[in-house]
Amino acid sequence: MVPGAGAFEIAAYRHLMNRRMAVSGKARLGLQCFAEALLVIPKTLASNSGLDVQDAILTVEEEQERSGTLVGIDLTSGQPLVPEDEGILDNYRVKRQFLYLSTMLASQLLLVDEVIRAGMKMGKDGP
Repeated sequence: MVPGAGAFEIAAYRHLMNRRMAVSGKARLGLQCFAEALLVIPKTLASNSGLDVQDAILTVEEEQERSGTLVGIDLTSGQPLVPEDEGILDNYRVKRQFLYLSTMLASQLLLVDEVIRAGMKMGKDGP
């Protein structure tokens, strides 16, 4: 089990954003986009709870940085909370699968885009 309440996704986002300078070129942009995509889950949790999304995410990010522990969003108050203390846990296998599938789908979409682009170039160079 992994901490719920968006704690894992925010921690993964922070980790990737801290490491993005080690990557160069277009890969850096891809890494940044992937990191930002991870925030969809905590943003959706905050939005569905009627919270200010940006404020909730920033508050949790700051608390994770300050305390060094994984904290998530308390959906009643918008304040940071330790998910394990409240019994809010997510299934590890589900998290692993969504990370794997989202990466594979994005890769396949980029591959299709490259094939289409190559086909368009061949059509322009033809008779």
